[in-house]
Amino acid sequence: MTSTTDGSPSHAPDARVLRRETQLCISLSGRPSNIGTKFHNYLYNEIGLDYVYKAFTTTDLPAAIGGLRALGIRGAGISMPFKEEVIELVDLMHDSAAAIASVNTIVNEDGVLHAYNTDYQAAANLLRDSAIPKDYSVAIAGSGGMAKAVVAALRDEGYQNTVVVARNRDAGSALAEQYGFTWQSALGADRPQLLVNATPIGMAGGPDAHGLPFPTEVVEAAQAAFDVVAMPSRTPLIAAFENRPTITGAQVIALQAAEQFVLYTGVRPTDEQITAASEFSRS
Repeated sequence: MTSTTDGSPSHAPDARVLRRETQLCISLSGRPSNIGTKFHNYLYNEIGLDYVYKAFTTTDLPAAIGGLRALGIRGAGISMPFKEEVIELVDLMHDSAAAIASVNTIVNEDGVLHAYNTDYQAAANLLRDSAIPKDYSVAIAGSGGMAKAVVAALRDEGYQNTVVVARNRDAGSALAEQYGFTWQSALGADRPQLLVNATPIGMAGGPDAHGLPFPTEVVEAAQAAFDVVAMPSRTPLIAAFENRPTITGAQVIALQAAEQFVLYTGVRPTDEQITAASEFSRS
């Protein structure tokens, strides 16, 4: 609270007063960050919406989703490692989530939990707008929920020569086969032109925060990189491609969060507002 020139109290212009009617949105992640929290709350304040956003983690996903329904929480962003586990806990899988069996967004419509995946659309848009040639050979590391979104986007954007690199034979081969690609447990002598990281390797605070998802010689031979890790935006993989084309996790998270924002609120921010929110979320 501030004071006016005559000494009487006044609320700061940007003060947020939470009310009974305030809509709550949350995120559920194994390693919560402030990126989504700052992004959404910035836009709520900028546009003047009576919403608030808070990040959580959980060791009991069914109970957390039950709370979402029981408390009337408007929506939830779902991150690793919950994107597949949450499927059996929602009521309606929309096409974006059903097509890749992975959920990153839940919207609560009067107790009915609707599931979506905005990661796919973000990845597809970024690949479409990039200068990375469609005839590049591609290797994508990972076979989890985010890998599913990116593999689907690669296929739909015309990248045909793609290999899924995953230690989990069942998950990796199933993912590759679904989209007409191949699976390998390791690259061996292959030197793909586009490297995609859809694993937690390089994530701040993780056990492999300083690691690379591919061997150094593979990284040195590649022409472009796509890393889904959003924190930090300059992961070890992205840093290794200093003068080569890249798509970053920071770009992915901004685009997918903007689509989540629309699903939660029914309001589409301007491109300028999305850019400002993204910059603020990383400040």
